Amino acid sequence: MNQVDYLRISLIDRCNFRCQYCMPEGVELDYILKQQLLTDEELLTLIQEVFIPVGFNRFRLTGGEPLLRPRVVDLVSAIASFPQTQDLSMTTNGFLLAPMAKNLYNAGLRRINISLDSLDPDIFDQIIGNQGRSRWQQVWQGIQAAHQVGFDPLKLNVVVIPGVNDHEILDLAALTIEKQWHVRFIEFMPIGNVHLFGDRGWVASADLRQQIRDRWGLTESQVRGFGPADVFKIPGAKGTLGFISQMSECFCDRCNRMRLSADGWLRPCLLNETGQIDLKTALRSGTSTAQLQEQVRHLLGIKPEINFKGRDSGILGTYTRTMSQIGG
Repeated sequence: MNQVDYLRISLIDRCNFRCQYCMPEGVELDYILKQQLLTDEELLTLIQEVFIPVGFNRFRLTGGEPLLRPRVVDLVSAIASFPQTQDLSMTTNGFLLAPMAKNLYNAGLRRINISLDSLDPDIFDQIIGNQGRSRWQQVWQGIQAAHQVGFDPLKLNVVVIPGVNDHEILDLAALTIEKQWHVRFIEFMPIGNVHLFGDRGWVASADLRQQIRDRWGLTESQVRGFGPADVFKIPGAKGTLGFISQMSECFCDRCNRMRLSADGWLRPCLLNETGQIDLKTALRSGTSTAQLQEQVRHLLGIKPEINFKGRDSGILGTYTRTMSQIGG
């Protein structure tokens, strides 16, 4: 496996959207109480005194919706200021981004992923579970603001849902032609809920690539990211197309990440719940950061076995947390 040096940090489990694939309709969400969230001080202590010493140097801030976290700009500044931090990025739905983009950039955030599952406001609102005034335009303004501020790369995440937004693949891919934007198509992953979209299942990345290849042609890109995406580009395009194929292709051998939930659980694999460590409770009970380092090192050592042996349990079994509670 790749060296594990990338930590996805959920700052909050709450979100101002309720996307079907992340917070399934009808599922009661037990939000983490404020006192159960990692405080800013606890999070920074874990990063500086546990994760960095065992080899983590790339960090992505997620949620829920990370921009709902109070003082998020200050957190970005603090993490970016650690000399060992080689990369700091964020995944957001973009709804609150426009007025915050410049401050985040100035604080040290350089890469950002924005969820954009549709270019059609009505379909977009259907996917995000919005019943009121359309939110598409405000998200689009957030994307434009991030572009103007200078985030590079600026990535747009698209979860492809059969019968919902799969007819928009070419329109979404075309966004990469004139701008240095990077569109990433993600296979819908039925975490703990294989019946979420009935019997429609998911669309294989290979089928999406063929659609794009038939329209414009498609070549492998020289640009590679830090994650599991297979990267291509339309000939002559300024941006790239990424395909994250967690359902049709196993990429456990390329996994370089762990996930830290907003309430301090360290999770070695998205697709199963084996081996999690409750770092927050340990920290609050007086366990030294040196002892926590040893626990994390042990988990790093057994991560390959967890990844490969438990891969199917997440999509076939019952999850105790939704995707929003895990941090994606």
